[in-house]
Amino acid sequence: MRLRQIAFMAHQIAPVAEQLEQVFGLKVGYRDPGVEVFGLKDVVMPVGGEFLEVLEPFRDDASGARYLARRGGDAGYMVILQDDDALAHRARLEAQNVRVIATSRGGRYTYTHFHPADCAGVLLSIDSVEGDASWQESKSDWPPAGPDWRDFQSDISLGIASVTIQARDPLAAAERWSMLLDRRANRVGRALEFTLDPGLIRFVGAVDQDGTGVVGMDIRVKEPGAILAKARDLGLPVDRDAVTIGGVAIWPVKP
Repeated sequence: MRLRQIAFMAHQIAPVAEQLEQVFGLKVGYRDPGVEVFGLKDVVMPVGGEFLEVLEPFRDDASGARYLARRGGDAGYMVILQDDDALAHRARLEAQNVRVIATSRGGRYTYTHFHPADCAGVLLSIDSVEGDASWQESKSDWPPAGPDWRDFQSDISLGIASVTIQARDPLAAAERWSMLLDRRANRVGRALEFTLDPGLIRFVGAVDQDGTGVVGMDIRVKEPGAILAKARDLGLPVDRDAVTIGGVAIWPVKP
């Protein structure tokens, strides 16, 4: 199982995507028409073999609009993992009474979105690409990013190393995700971490009033210092070697 994509929810896509481009050198590689069914529009930005997606609700009744209201502004929204058999994970988790809120409708790309209330407050998707024996390779196929995403690579940012999720009770949240992912967490300092193949999911205590959701990530870059200097020049919030974009603290880290 690998960490493949992280989604932001934003009031407006453009400012968040522009900051990701200015600071991390990311480029918009695709706009997925499939998210319109959820009342959303998006951009997908390749980060090495992983992806950042910025979503914007265009309907007041969209779940994304309610999420923005609950979180109090732009925020991390979704974690997408990839494995070789998404249907097996769907069956396993449904047997554990984890609610499914959306599934793919044919094609070689299979996804299952699981209810955030059953996933410690995070929208989780476990996906697979049928017939792709090389799915664990860095730049294997990823249909949600479109057919040409490899042409939109950054020459600054090399991949997403980890995602950080907050919880009022991080131990309980990690225990829940241990069942969801069918693997054990390790304690690292104050955090609880799941090591993926590749990638890492980290649970920490609440950092804001809402107390749930994606609050951070590590992006592998060539020169972390240059990233932070650029962010400061642009007047973006920088604290503890992380720049905040779209409500998410992003740590530039060495490969």
